[in-house]
Amino acid sequence: MSDATPGDEQPQQPDPFMSLKHGGVEIYIVRHADALPDANEVVNGGYDEQALSALGRQQAEALANRLRDISLAAIYTSPLGRAIQTAKPTAATHQIEIQPVEGLREIALGPLGPDTITVGTPEETSTILRARLREIATIAVSTGSWDSIPGSEPSAHLRARLTAAMDHIIAAHAGQRVMIVSHAGAINAYLAALLGISHDYFFPTANTSVSVMRAYDTRRMLFSLNDISHLLQAGLFTPSE
Repeated sequence: MSDATPGDEQPQQPDPFMSLKHGGVEIYIVRHADALPDANEVVNGGYDEQALSALGRQQAEALANRLRDISLAAIYTSPLGRAIQTAKPTAATHQIEIQPVEGLREIALGPLGPDTITVGTPEETSTILRARLREIATIAVSTGSWDSIPGSEPSAHLRARLTAAMDHIIAAHAGQRVMIVSHAGAINAYLAALLGISHDYFFPTANTSVSVMRAYDTRRMLFSLNDISHLLQAGLFTPSE
């Protein structure tokens, strides 16, 4: 028999799914859109100097259409141009100002051989950029680590800065939903830390893919990973064998 008397307040049980109405924060973590322009759009410089490609701009619009009816309180991005440009259509739809955050930028990689990207014709620059990105992707997927690239940002530092940036955003948005646009390596490292995975790169993050997590106090829960349904609906992704 309970000793409780009428009027006694029962302790409130924590919401296991961290819903917004109970103060949880829902975060849409998005990788930037394609930023490997063809020769007619490529500019001198490396990958960080490139704008979104024609495909990337279509992907960003498809993302905005997907999120059109989703309430967003804020949009944060990496300070790199391709992340900011990816967020612009969604920001325009929601009439929200984009807030770049230094801690959300991509992993700082060491050099991969001689830097010949700024030399040659636009066609050559485009080809070199694509080859570099394929090389980086091969290293990431095959090893799950950046240790084979001397001079790269250490794993512990990468995870710490991303976690600090995310925690700061989470603390500012109790009961709200926000979007964060970052990069494949950064997203992998953050979610790996969240899930207790040793590899800093454990899944191939698609352009404008959406991963959803919730947070409350020190708790974190991943709800979806690498969702590209908006690209399929827009005819911008064809499954291959």
